[in-house]
Amino acid sequence: MTAPSQTRSRLQLLLVAALFLGSFGVAATLFFSGWKPGQTRNIGEMLDPYPDLRDIALVQADGQAFDWNPTARNWHVVFTAPENCGEPCLRMLDALHRVWLSEGRHADRLKVLWFGELPAGGPAFPGLVPMQPNAELAARLPDAARPDALPAYLADPNGYLVLRYAPGFDPSGMRKDLGRVLK
Repeated sequence: MTAPSQTRSRLQLLLVAALFLGSFGVAATLFFSGWKPGQTRNIGEMLDPYPDLRDIALVQADGQAFDWNPTARNWHVVFTAPENCGEPCLRMLDALHRVWLSEGRHADRLKVLWFGELPAGGPAFPGLVPMQPNAELAARLPDAARPDALPAYLADPNGYLVLRYAPGFDPSGMRKDLGRVLK
């Protein structure tokens, strides 16, 4: 016959195993049933599936090829400026400059890829990478940029678009999202 302390130890072990396997079972059931939480912590809209930009030949404004460099761990704000954008693009460039500045010591890991003509009088900053317009890139973006509707996107270090910021977005939301990924 087993001693009472040995029986109690076995019951405790079974209880711990049941708690572990039960929570694992609930998590697996939720995952495989396709359930997703209604609210996430990010401010931008999560894209599903993530558009892959790695196979697009991107060229900087100075003619140099742009390559994604995952080892540098840089995140990228992707913005396409429509033709004859003027004042709205100047405001967007200023807002993205402020977002870049707000990242402080992590700002060097954020690159703003500006596709199209830079507005006259806009700020120039180290994280700004002027790019040549790219029709293939514009076709893969969920929204077409217009002077009255300027979306922005966040791309991860590997070259996947992960977040969309709808036209008229609040730059402080982008700053919060970047604060989480640039740590």
